Amino acid sequence: MRNFLSFLRSKTFLINLGLALVALLVISWLTLQWLKVSTHHGELVEVPDIKRMSVMEMREAIEKADLRYEVLDSANYDPEYPRFSVIEQNPPAGNFVKENRKIYVTINPSGYKKVTVPNIVQVTQRNATSMLRAVGLDVERVTYIDELGKDMVYYARFKGKNIQPGDKLPKTSRIELICGNGNIPGQARIKADAQ
Repeated sequence: MRNFLSFLRSKTFLINLGLALVALLVISWLTLQWLKVSTHHGELVEVPDIKRMSVMEMREAIEKADLRYEVLDSANYDPEYPRFSVIEQNPPAGNFVKENRKIYVTINPSGYKKVTVPNIVQVTQRNATSMLRAVGLDVERVTYIDELGKDMVYYARFKGKNIQPGDKLPKTSRIELICGNGNIPGQARIKADAQ
């Protein structure tokens, strides 16, 4: 035990201990400097405002700012934004982020998605309107024809052409309902009188 205590007080031990502490400090300082350089500590880039930009313009702006991007699934069509333009970005414009950070963007699709026309034939005009609204279609107008079923839908038109149940139309399309006015059609009246 006495030898051990005298070794701890020896000049050789103290010199080696001092050298070990200096080496530890130098290695720690070098590691911190390397981390600062490799992680770009304190070097921030402002996120550009890319909303309403086309995909090509967005790419240029993102690359110019030394950032990366990832396109998320396109959202539902928004008529207030140009087709194939950015409608959302995360993080928002004006935030400061590190270089090479990924910016998540949502692109406006080319138009409304298509929806299936429900079977509204032989349904009341009121119910047909509700069924159409439920799938995202609107009623532009109701035209009445001589048919016995008052307010009964006999067929529908889109841009002047007859449409069938199951047809696909862009969401928010406005269609025309052709309904009966409750009068007996002229041909039916003639046939009834002839018998």
